[in-house]
Amino acid sequence: MPTRANGYHAAMPHYLPLSRVARLVGQPRSVIQRMIHDEELATFDGMVDMQELLRVFPDVRWEDEGDYRRVEEIKAKAFAKRIQEHVLPDKAVLAERLYEMSREFAAARSLLLHYDSIFRFLSDKLADVTDTGGEATRQAVADVKQWLQREMAASPPDADRAEALLAQESVLRIMSANVTVQPSGHEFFVDGNDTVLEAALRAGIPLEYGCSNGNCGECKVKLLSGQVKKVYPHDFRLSEAEKAEGSFLMCSYTPVTDIVIQTELTGVDDIPRQSIPSKVKAVEMLGEQVAALHLLAPRSQRLRFLAGQYVTLSTDGVEGDYYVASCPCEDRHIEIHVRRSDHPFARRVFQDLGKGDQVRIEGPHGRFVMKLDPSRNILFVAWGVAFAPIKSLIQHAMSLETAERMHLYWVDDGLGHYQDNLCRSWMDADDTFTYHPLSGLAAPEEVAEAILNLHGDLGYTDIYAAGPAALIQALHAGAQARGLPDGNWHGESVD
Repeated sequence: MPTRANGYHAAMPHYLPLSRVARLVGQPRSVIQRMIHDEELATFDGMVDMQELLRVFPDVRWEDEGDYRRVEEIKAKAFAKRIQEHVLPDKAVLAERLYEMSREFAAARSLLLHYDSIFRFLSDKLADVTDTGGEATRQAVADVKQWLQREMAASPPDADRAEALLAQESVLRIMSANVTVQPSGHEFFVDGNDTVLEAALRAGIPLEYGCSNGNCGECKVKLLSGQVKKVYPHDFRLSEAEKAEGSFLMCSYTPVTDIVIQTELTGVDDIPRQSIPSKVKAVEMLGEQVAALHLLAPRSQRLRFLAGQYVTLSTDGVEGDYYVASCPCEDRHIEIHVRRSDHPFARRVFQDLGKGDQVRIEGPHGRFVMKLDPSRNILFVAWGVAFAPIKSLIQHAMSLETAERMHLYWVDDGLGHYQDNLCRSWMDADDTFTYHPLSGLAAPEEVAEAILNLHGDLGYTDIYAAGPAALIQALHAGAQARGLPDGNWHGESVD
């Protein structure tokens, strides 16, 4: 069968997962999902055909992902995560990914050769008809043969763009693998040498796990499709039946190909209470009145929590409850914002707590957590040091990449916007995010009215607000009057 030199043929469907589509076109997943919802982009079993992608995005240059890489690097820094370098996986995983890709290309080539044999067989049969038929039949057959030869020799529509898309997608598949979680349908990427568990946490997908180092077996999942490879040893023993059904530990394996796994997402009620020893990495002054306490959990006992929750900290006989300001995606690092006060624990932080000191963490507590499938818009409202849980929630929402627009309103209650530069870096890194620092509004009711007056109907909005009870009550009542659904309100009264 005559083909172009690179073997591309428009008649062969090529389906892409939504996460990879978003990377290829340089758009957040929320934009792709909205286009599907509005029937602007067709899907098949949750996948997008390459031809459909070429039709909907005619102006995208597949061969240049420089802007995408630059934005991802900015986001990695702005969200206070480990900087995700676009590096290749280790040589063993890379070899298996290249081998699997070569098998796919071999299968495609075999199919093309099969089509070629069919074409030659059809040509021979048409020749037989020409020899035995009348003049009208011979002319009709000649017309068909000329049409076939002309179509086979012609370049398919958008051939050059399709070739560039295939090449770009091939590079992405070598660099990273896509993971789909069933039955929830959530997706995330595993980059470089990350395990499935590490990648899920960085993507904001709360999957079940315990020790995260191969001892407990809590992160066991079932592999429904695709291939994985062990990259870290584990002491937990899987039964032969579990191995036969495709079970593996997420903390010890990385994907070789795109995979589908079966497991339930973690909710507030699924997380056990924990008591974890930690060490102080640093006490960072964020101003005269606020300090960021940076704690490091042990490798064998990482804190499991959801964004928006709080913990109990204790050291040298004093303790206090504080919201976690970091995201669960930040691995062992835990950030706490402490306001200067006469509270015994706060005095300890500001007076003599230092690097290497022991702090015990107990928890987590609270139900002020992120919906995994938020509405199109999210409003975050923080009052003073109640910015801590909101910061954690924002980083979680940015990891999920499912909200179309996010707005942060941070009210200065006399402490100042002590992480103003961080908020502005979020806005620089993510064009779906806007930051509104508010000052000079003394009464919480005034703040609520000022914020809500900037927004119309709230039928497609989630609100996460943390602050004094008066602010929470005023925001809730005002938002309900503007059409906010009951399930989209998330308020936390913070003294």
